[in-house]
Amino acid sequence: MPLKLSLKPGEKFVLNGAVVQNGDRRGVLILQNKASVLREKDILQPEDANTPAKRVYFPVMMMYLDETAAAKVYDEFALRLSEFMGASRNPVVLADCVAASRHVMAREYYKALMAARKLVEYEEDLANVAAGIQDRSHPG
Repeated sequence: MPLKLSLKPGEKFVLNGAVVQNGDRRGVLILQNKASVLREKDILQPEDANTPAKRVYFPVMMMYLDETAAAKVYDEFALRLSEFMGASRNPVVLADCVAASRHVMAREYYKALMAARKLVEYEEDLANVAAGIQDRSHPG
């Protein structure tokens, strides 16, 4: 089944390891076979892997983008995932961790990436809640 990407002007994405940028108009790209594709918004730079969930996401992203290098980053993934799981008591989040691990073990890296993405979103929600509590404690 083809994958259809609708691209904004200038939007970048990675296609099988190559960085591709759309031109100055909206565009549509249809991929007819299996390929590793990530939009710019889903790409994490190494220096941005600065939270526990992002440290889980980054090695999964690397496995997805370059399956031949998966063995090189697996240990980092396993370490970061176990650290994250050790710090969480939320059963939904722990289930997402297990799902990410199962998908990695099955070499279903895109599915693992989506599970890891949920961890990043969970972490961002926690940070937003904490920021909201802090804002209320300092009346303005």
